[in-house]
Amino acid sequence: MTTFKTPVTIVSGFLGSGKTTLLSHLLNQTHDRTLALIVNEFGEVSIDGPLLEVREDGVELHDVHGGLLAYGGEGDAFRRTLRALRGRRHSFDHVLIETSGLAVPTAVMVTLEEPEFAADFLLDATLVVVDTPLLLAGAFDPRAADEASRSAAAVFDAQLEYADVAVLNKIDALTDAELLQAEADVRHRAPRVRFLELAYGARLDPQLTLGLNLHGSRRGVHHGPVSGAPGEGMQPLHDHSRLDGHSHGDMEAHIHSLSTHQHFHEHDPGWQSFRLTSDEVQRIPELVRTVQNVARVFPVLRVKGFVQGEDGARYALQAVRSRVEVQPAPRREGPNELVFIGYHVSRKKVTEALQKALPQRWS
Repeated sequence: MTTFKTPVTIVSGFLGSGKTTLLSHLLNQTHDRTLALIVNEFGEVSIDGPLLEVREDGVELHDVHGGLLAYGGEGDAFRRTLRALRGRRHSFDHVLIETSGLAVPTAVMVTLEEPEFAADFLLDATLVVVDTPLLLAGAFDPRAADEASRSAAAVFDAQLEYADVAVLNKIDALTDAELLQAEADVRHRAPRVRFLELAYGARLDPQLTLGLNLHGSRRGVHHGPVSGAPGEGMQPLHDHSRLDGHSHGDMEAHIHSLSTHQHFHEHDPGWQSFRLTSDEVQRIPELVRTVQNVARVFPVLRVKGFVQGEDGARYALQAVRSRVEVQPAPRREGPNELVFIGYHVSRKKVTEALQKALPQRWS
């Protein structure tokens, strides 16, 4: 007798790659499915959860923030969430897990293979979302002069290594030649990735995201067409029916990468996160310029949060390095707060820089 297992899709990607935006679009394209969504963030508060414009019904959201999913202290919270979902798993068509931008997805993969969960959950596919402009700009160069870029490259390459699908995101303004160059870079860095997909407007067809069944009994069957880039360059990276030793069912490979995952964050404690708040109404243009300057001066790779503007509206601020975007927030309540993530970044120096440049007090 075949036992039904709830499929699980893992969505990873480096800080600011666009995972949350892509998932928001996906949730709003799948009204015919009931989904459970687990979101993990590196930091002391949850920002991505409120940014998800979750449809009113058919989605259950679980925030697991404050660390790195599926090992250490946070692993217990993740397992508790899985146990809760397992008790009601017939209520869901699919489980989506968004990992932290500094996490390697194999920690989650190992957990799903534990006897406690393997009978009820089945890994469907692992996606890695790529910030394509940053990739083309050399932001993930392992030979970079600065330590932050080298560490970022190590995490990015590890995320790619165990992905089934690489999603080139933020590509709307890129030329055909740039898309082909990005494809070539991904091919070179991760020759075992089985599919390469394009996300225009941070959107993917759900058929290219859910129900791929790349780890089940019909492993390698791709439900739906593979996206193509302009021209003939974008093709599947591999014949997905061919097993090439990169089997994600190989626990030995998982454990090896789990050890690597721990190494990034236990033996390289340089990645840090802190939260600053302000009780004052913000002048949005001045705040944007200040965040840009802070990212240029200090090793800040990611800033995200919510602020109240002088017009009374609430805004979501998101920055990837010195690229800052501000949009109306999906929710209006809550304090002014910004979460900074960087490599050996000083909270004191960043706070002083904000105090020097802005009339509003941040602490």
